[in-house]
Amino acid sequence: MIPQSFIQDLLNRVDIVDVVGRYVQLKKGGANFMGLCPFHNEKSPSFTVSPTKQFYHCFGCGAHGTAIGFLIEYSGMGFVEAVKDLAQNVGMLVPEAEDRLPPAQRAEQQAKSMALSEAMNRACDFYRQQLRHAEGAKNYLIGRGLTGEVAARYGMGYAPDGWDGLRAVFPDYELDALVECGLVIDKAEEEGADHRQRKRYDRFRDRIMFPIRNSKGQVIGFGGRVMGDGEPKYLNSPETPLFQKGSELYGLFEARQAIREAGYALVTEGYMDVVALAQLGFPQAVATLGTACTSIHVQKLLRQTDQVIFSFDGDKAGRRAARRALEASLPYAGDNKVIKFLFLPSEHDPDSYIRAMGAESFEKQVQDAMPLSQFLLKEAVGDNDLGTPEGRARTQFDAKPLLQALPPSSLRLQIVRGLAQITESTPAEIEALFELVQPISRVRAAPPKGKRTAPVGLERQIMRLLVEHPVLAAELDQAALDVAAHFAPERADMLVQLVTMSREMGVHANFATLAELLRSSGSDFDTLVAEIAAESESDVDAARLELAGAIRQTKMKMLATEMETLIASGLSGEQAQARYRELTLQQEQLRRQAQAEMAQRG
Repeated sequence: MIPQSFIQDLLNRVDIVDVVGRYVQLKKGGANFMGLCPFHNEKSPSFTVSPTKQFYHCFGCGAHGTAIGFLIEYSGMGFVEAVKDLAQNVGMLVPEAEDRLPPAQRAEQQAKSMALSEAMNRACDFYRQQLRHAEGAKNYLIGRGLTGEVAARYGMGYAPDGWDGLRAVFPDYELDALVECGLVIDKAEEEGADHRQRKRYDRFRDRIMFPIRNSKGQVIGFGGRVMGDGEPKYLNSPETPLFQKGSELYGLFEARQAIREAGYALVTEGYMDVVALAQLGFPQAVATLGTACTSIHVQKLLRQTDQVIFSFDGDKAGRRAARRALEASLPYAGDNKVIKFLFLPSEHDPDSYIRAMGAESFEKQVQDAMPLSQFLLKEAVGDNDLGTPEGRARTQFDAKPLLQALPPSSLRLQIVRGLAQITESTPAEIEALFELVQPISRVRAAPPKGKRTAPVGLERQIMRLLVEHPVLAAELDQAALDVAAHFAPERADMLVQLVTMSREMGVHANFATLAELLRSSGSDFDTLVAEIAAESESDVDAARLELAGAIRQTKMKMLATEMETLIASGLSGEQAQARYRELTLQQEQLRRQAQAEMAQRG
């Protein structure tokens, strides 16, 4: 768990204009910066970034947040990954409970990682430059129907046919980083040769080069394709500190905006599928890196979109790949996620299918792809004979691990019902037999917990001012906080949470940091945060006076309510009369305070 104090310090150091500016072209517009929103299609800029609030807001789609939130939404990073990315850019080391390395050792590892990244970037630039002058490689790509525009978008290049072509860009060819990041093979390491027999050579030679980027756009590996009949057809970077095949997807960095616009991600089997689909009008395609689809792949895709379509060849290898993708997807399948499987005829890949049948026909294939529920049942049935008890029992046996991997949901219930129908059972029998967690067919699901009632009137005004200027929370005395007693219980809790969080941030409390803390805590302040983000920043001194006035009005209402109660009781008894006089004095004091503040403003 990353300490909240670190999050606060980080947001105080980063500049959201620089962070967003890496991905969105921004222009100065008054006190803020403007640009085209990266989260929805628009022709006129409605996306603003406030350097004073350290917050972004889109007036078109309502997207808003801090620098951390932007990286999460735009790049599909997880919270920790986004924090680490920002921290690295400002020279901070993220403290983690599970990280027991001494700070010096962590700093050394970070420096090593940066050296590897630099080597990969230089190699990528070298390969791209080589492609400009490699007629054979260019003719091969043209023959595959690719334009220079698509090749440039994906950073494609060419590794020259020589043993040490990278020596041109790395004069110190003996650098350890070249071996560690997989650019160079050291024969001594591979064969245990004596130091005197050591021979280094480029891993990639005479191949079309496909750079693999992470969610930050950094080159972390390469895929190299032969242009003739050589083997292997594709050569990938080895596993390195930067690159783990089971965690990365080729083309995801380039496809993010297209995925949002299309409403789905299309997962294919290879690099060439991705660039060919982009060329033919389907830039929302990505590919696994010569390995089976993993749960990490699925998680990354579902951060970008609610619909993922896996496209595989219709042969046995394609079916096996689809089965592995199904198993990786099951833990994340739910009622608000759509996962489908597209099987093309065995003689076609996506590229050849579109060229033969046309883009519209392929689009229809995508729309008609097999839903996860149907594919799961199809896999469970397999070659089993549903006309016999043995065949139906075997089908249930094969379905059991698949259903156990699904989270409890309406989708799982629908699949259970489908399985029960084809195996002549009841849903309750299936759930009991499979020992499914939280059976759904026998127990009515509890309604989801609703959000607390939104504050209105003076309650809302007080909370809004404290969210926009959390430093004011430290100035409130106990008498001011007593106004919470006049709030409804759930809104009193909201005020206490707000004041507590603000005070814990200390003198450097600000809107952006508080908004990030409120977001990560799953609170009910998002509407207020969005409203504040959409407006120009107010002066803290004016806000202080407004807050005092709102608290005073709330107190006046409290006093008036109590006085009305006393009057209704007939003011019987000395104690009631004394309390009424006390309340009258308090009313007068509040009126004088209001007059004094009016005079101060005047």
